[in-house]
Amino acid sequence: MKMMKRLLARAIALAVIAPGSWLAAQVQTNVPDVVPGAKPVRVEHIKVHGTSLEGNLEGDAVDRDVIVFLPPSYEKDKKRRYPVVYALHGYSIGAEQWTHEIHVPQTIEGAFAKGSQEMIVVLPDSKTIYNGSMYSSSVTTGDFEKFIWHDVVTYIDAHYRTIADRQSRGLVGHSMGGYGASRIGMKHPDVFGALYIMSPCCLAPMGGPPNPALAKAVEAVKTPADSANLPFFPRAQLASAAAWSPNPKNPPLYLDLPTKDGAPQQDVLAKWTANAPLVFVHQYIGGLRRYQGIALDVGDQDGLRAGAGQLHEILDNYGIANTFEVYHGNHTSAVADRFQNHVLPFFSKNLCFGGDCK
Repeated sequence: MKMMKRLLARAIALAVIAPGSWLAAQVQTNVPDVVPGAKPVRVEHIKVHGTSLEGNLEGDAVDRDVIVFLPPSYEKDKKRRYPVVYALHGYSIGAEQWTHEIHVPQTIEGAFAKGSQEMIVVLPDSKTIYNGSMYSSSVTTGDFEKFIWHDVVTYIDAHYRTIADRQSRGLVGHSMGGYGASRIGMKHPDVFGALYIMSPCCLAPMGGPPNPALAKAVEAVKTPADSANLPFFPRAQLASAAAWSPNPKNPPLYLDLPTKDGAPQQDVLAKWTANAPLVFVHQYIGGLRRYQGIALDVGDQDGLRAGAGQLHEILDNYGIANTFEVYHGNHTSAVADRFQNHVLPFFSKNLCFGGDCK
């Protein structure tokens, strides 16, 4: 009971925090050098129908952009099947912007040239009217959690030469995508076999100084169109409310805010707390034990470092094998390098690439 009260207190603070703490803007990153001799991958831009998104109250697109990267040998070896890595983008960007942040296809080609085994890489788009789905399940946004683990995976398995087995599927995400990888990974070890969590946001409600101006800006939004010119953090709060405190009886936004007239709404904040992976991870320990590999990383100058470290400690306390690396950099400065030189090599070692799948 005391723990829940502390978490609720931190959630209340989150509702009115000052910018700079829980969701960091996605920007371009330092790009690793081109690897000599790297062979080109094939890039396909497709649409995947999100059955799980049908009827969402926000009116977000049901047919979603998905970018697929096929390895150099895909066209030559027609009988070969490949593992698949699903890479989730962060808040305020979509799949296309995500390609620039992790600098694909160059970093994929570089990873293969440096020795990583060839795999298919898939970037699904989960941007919404408020710039991010939080990869959560909500009648307001639609069930983006199921869109990733079911709709996209099913489509890719049906249309590409994949190894359709959990041990041959990897899930990775950065920032909001790191939250998504944590959330989806914990709940769906029957779908994925290896998990890489990059600089995750939103693992737990995080405290901070009160910011009445932020609460006022969000409460002033009366229609979805009003949000178009909002600064980053008020809009991010709307995205979180749409994902974690949906309300089909409260049009036209169909959500409940964490404040009303500047005062915290404890029933709403309790819903936000229930969506924090550091709160619900204890329910999914058995599933997490099934993973062939779990990795977390975060920059030493990233404000999200503490949450990633706490998740690592929880996994350690339960005896769940995982690696945790704090590298030199801020929230986005090393993402492309990490993707080429750490993420894809991790999946190369921890996914099943053929006859040894069990």
